[in-house]
Amino acid sequence: MMQMYRRPILEEYEKLVVRMNTPRVMIDNAGCVNATRIMIDSAKKDGILLDAVQVLTDLNLSIKKGYVSSDGRWNMDVFHVTNLDGSKLTDDSIINCIEQSLGTIHRTRSKSIDGMTALELTGTDRVGLLSEVFAVLSDLNCDVVESKVWTHNGRIAALIYLKDCDSGFSIEDSQKIDRIEARLRNVLKGDNDIRSAKTSVSVAVTHTERRLHQMMFADRDYDRTPIAKTQHSLLVSVQNCLEKEYSVVNIQCKDRPKLLFDVVCTLTDMQYVVFHATIDTTEDGAYLEFFIRHIDGTPISSEAEKQRVILCLRGAIERRASEGVRLELLKPDKPGLLAEVMRTFRENAINVMQAEISTSMGMALNVFYVTDAVGQAVDMKVIESVRERIGSGYLRVKEVAAYGKAGSEEENRGSLGSAVLVSLGNLLRRNLYNLGLIKSYC
Repeated sequence: MMQMYRRPILEEYEKLVVRMNTPRVMIDNAGCVNATRIMIDSAKKDGILLDAVQVLTDLNLSIKKGYVSSDGRWNMDVFHVTNLDGSKLTDDSIINCIEQSLGTIHRTRSKSIDGMTALELTGTDRVGLLSEVFAVLSDLNCDVVESKVWTHNGRIAALIYLKDCDSGFSIEDSQKIDRIEARLRNVLKGDNDIRSAKTSVSVAVTHTERRLHQMMFADRDYDRTPIAKTQHSLLVSVQNCLEKEYSVVNIQCKDRPKLLFDVVCTLTDMQYVVFHATIDTTEDGAYLEFFIRHIDGTPISSEAEKQRVILCLRGAIERRASEGVRLELLKPDKPGLLAEVMRTFRENAINVMQAEISTSMGMALNVFYVTDAVGQAVDMKVIESVRERIGSGYLRVKEVAAYGKAGSEEENRGSLGSAVLVSLGNLLRRNLYNLGLIKSYC
């Protein structure tokens, strides 16, 4: 008889545990004039904010505003999002996908790389380096299925997903893997990078862009002298809120896609926990404020640590800040195509600053951000010559403006200083107002 009563109690307890560990997602299109409001109510867990932001950015949504509040054992995140055209989300399939993805973020960490070999590269960037890398892979009968490449402060990080051309599957031959690593390491070393060039085959499944951040962070790209002076205005400050035992991070810069992901990813991988945050974007720029602590519950304790956080966040924001000309290649895929395209770039002294390589249904879908050999705009006559060699019908050119300024240096410094003075009480009242729990936070 006791067992009969115990089973319903256990079942109810199990249901309660599931509910507590499953985020509650609410999507509202009526409460905001020009954006869709997404509210995520969940039990507190390490990395939950990054997981949520990752889901939204992977769905190509633009986060216009955001409010994060995490106290005790519960977490509430609110995001105002639009599609890339700046419109509300009205497609039911997208809304359902958001609800499903956010509702399972505790269990969904990253995409599968089954059937592919993940190759990681870091080293000193130079004109023609990617041409040499992809030429080696082509020579070793490797098919590049996907790849992302970032450069920053003269360093390069690449994550390349490969298949064996003959078998069509991942590369299992350990001797071939050793040959790939050895030859690419020699390419990366060049004449002056004997110590820091690295190649490795990864078995861990990690979100591609997060892994690129981790690779460049480990390579200390943030602590290297920039090759060319950046043209954009970016301000990062760190203050301590001693009364509440938080450190307050303020960021002001030009808004761009995936900005919030890059910042939260870096804070998370540096072992900081975000307890409260506000994100606000306007035509003039993005303004982000984070109340953080170490994973052990303590705030930042020294000036040296503050400066390190500032450097690391600047690096994370600058890595994806694309400058130059955007080239989009859409062409039937074939063995060695990528090596041919990269060789054409090298022969015309074009440097690839970023690359995103993918293949789908027999088509190569590639995006390149390029400059000339010294980081300046490429002469359009050179671009036209490259288009003729590759096939003008296959290569689309889109001019990309430099990562611009967001106000004068004096204006930025003043507004950022004012932002630092925003109290935690005001932040929490603003969160409550956004959730409809109070009528005003003024």
